[in-house]
Amino acid sequence: MHHPDLCIAGAGIIGLSLALELHHRGYRVTVFDQGDPLAESSSAAAGMLAAYDPDNPSQLLPLATLSLSLYPNYLDRIHSLSGIRVPFQTHTTLQSVPTRTAATSSELTAKDLSHLFPALVPRKHRFILLDEHSLDPRQLASALLAAIHATTIDLQPHTPILSTRPVGNAVEITTPIGTMQTAQFVNCAGAWAAASSHQPGIPVTPKKGQMFSVVLPPSLPMHFVVRTPDIYVVPRTTGPSAGRAIVGATVEDIGFDKIVHPSDIDHLRSLAITLLPILASTQQLEAWCGLRPATADGLPILGTLPGRPNHFIATGHYRNGILLAPATAKVMAQLILGETSATELTSFSPNRFLSELPSP
Repeated sequence: MHHPDLCIAGAGIIGLSLALELHHRGYRVTVFDQGDPLAESSSAAAGMLAAYDPDNPSQLLPLATLSLSLYPNYLDRIHSLSGIRVPFQTHTTLQSVPTRTAATSSELTAKDLSHLFPALVPRKHRFILLDEHSLDPRQLASALLAAIHATTIDLQPHTPILSTRPVGNAVEITTPIGTMQTAQFVNCAGAWAAASSHQPGIPVTPKKGQMFSVVLPPSLPMHFVVRTPDIYVVPRTTGPSAGRAIVGATVEDIGFDKIVHPSDIDHLRSLAITLLPILASTQQLEAWCGLRPATADGLPILGTLPGRPNHFIATGHYRNGILLAPATAKVMAQLILGETSATELTSFSPNRFLSELPSP
């Protein structure tokens, strides 16, 4: 086997975005995945770039806003390599806010809502308008994978990493196809970051999310996201899925179960119909689920693993993997190269959870 500069475990949106960034900086990169690239939460997501979601932890905002600023160049780089342009689907979100919060200048009155969106039934909800984009993660996945294939990045699907250990100034990696050495290693295995046998003790757990898609009726020209604490409706306005909407999502702490339950989908549908009664007549197209990588404080884990020389980790992005991919790629590349980070990373340090990992 060859000897790359860096190996990545996990070919999801985080791992492949980091691989692309490091390749751009001249690194020889190999990416291993136990399954197919971008086949898990990266393509199961709704695609909201929800940097200003009031449910996000406040510590996430600097990284989230950095990522928003990087998104145009990130999509341009993917386009230049793949020839595939990934468009934004929406540019505004109608966000529910708690009734206990003070009124803001952006809060919409019932009259405003009836004018903007006659199909909406506010009921208990108060709403504000957020300047927020969304995109189709499946479009992004296709373009990103094509971009990876246009480079010299060595992508190894269906190749789990069995073990890693420091060897001098290098890292020895064992897979079913052999053993290799690399200068540095990054765990980007998402919800499987802790389940991987090569790095026990990572405090990331899977949070199951079930969701479904519908055909929007012509009488509902929906061009922005509607989101409450219980439900979101994310329209697709352009591309092969134009005229559809994604409705989600459950949040379940039941391990790696990926079974879609009709009763859960029916419950999501009833919540959506309560908010948008016109959805009662829509045709359901498909239902699916993904496993979000969650941490106890809702923040990613980004940094160097304690007790493991040349081992890094970038996981735990929970519901914001699509949003945070460009910023994660940038700050992790800066950390790996010994540069000053574009934003403060203390809140995301592995040290907040991890004591020294077991010796290899």
